[in-house]
Amino acid sequence: MPVNVYFSDMRAGTSENLFDKTGRLLHSCGLKERVVPGDLTAVKLHFGERGNHSFVRPVFIRRVVEEIKGCGGKPFLTDSSTLYPGSRKEAVSALTCAVENGFAFAVVGAPLIMCDGLRGHTAVEVPIEGELFRSVPIGAEIAEADALVVVSHFKCHELTGFGGALKNLGMGCASRSGKMQQHSTVAPEVAEEVCNGCGVCLASCVHGAIAVLEGKATIDPELCAGCGRCVSVCLNKAIKVQWNESAPLVMRKMAEFALGAVRGKEAKAVYLNFITQVSPACDCYGHADAPIVNDIGICAATDPVALDQACADLVNAAPGNRDTALKSGFEPGGDKFRGVSPDIDWEVQLEHAEKVGVGSRSYQLVRI
Repeated sequence: MPVNVYFSDMRAGTSENLFDKTGRLLHSCGLKERVVPGDLTAVKLHFGERGNHSFVRPVFIRRVVEEIKGCGGKPFLTDSSTLYPGSRKEAVSALTCAVENGFAFAVVGAPLIMCDGLRGHTAVEVPIEGELFRSVPIGAEIAEADALVVVSHFKCHELTGFGGALKNLGMGCASRSGKMQQHSTVAPEVAEEVCNGCGVCLASCVHGAIAVLEGKATIDPELCAGCGRCVSVCLNKAIKVQWNESAPLVMRKMAEFALGAVRGKEAKAVYLNFITQVSPACDCYGHADAPIVNDIGICAATDPVALDQACADLVNAAPGNRDTALKSGFEPGGDKFRGVSPDIDWEVQLEHAEKVGVGSRSYQLVRI
């Protein structure tokens, strides 16, 4: 049976604004049945990189928080540290960036808690029945939450074609080691021209894989466990992730991590996608390029696969914007994601997520 995906366009008026529509979308998905009094409810979102502006606006997150509180839940906003070095590589920097982007308690009405701890290593190994993994490391605060509301900015992505609820779950809820498992099969490498032999990485490595020889750090790939700790602690950004995994395999791995992120909360989760400012790249960049289509609306569902499929269809059904990163597929029905990243088969993430049991690609769009 097709899954209901509830959709609101961007129209608003004196009788109902977009915040009111957001509340209606959540309750159309049965929020009151999925979040009950006392539930510690993780609101998983992307805090946005410093310099980016296409992430979901904090004022919408405040309405999500208010609706959860109206159900008696106890919401907290959460995200995970990045695998690569940057302004969100650990909790202090990430939460500072979040507040600078407007996600302060005074604005959103809920506390901010990193789901993977201080340095991205606080995780729970969640058993799954995947084709590639039998267990996946998921951020502890996601795993331990009673309920989950996943708020995603639906946009293009250079590795997965698009990023929506599945990416927010699979990549965004994984610990640093989980992100490493998805992106790389080999140990990080040291850029000797940048390394000054300070030894910070040596002190951080709990696997004995790092040595400092002749003033330069070296990593033994036989001893490296792929935790990624050294990448985050290096002050000079001399230790680099080797992004060697192919896009299709990254998407399949990501889908299985999404399965782990929702394990045990399948009946306690609601998903909300904002198809607004559909940028040609991820919100992890320190900029946001011109949107490839005009704002379309907001979708909600209890199934992240159906939700992402519906959003992809809505984007492709829209006329593309000229003078943007979109190079083909401008006509309604044209493939916008391949129009930005022609070599990426974005349907792989949907196909594999459906195959391993995250959800169904079959949906019915219900306009509210």
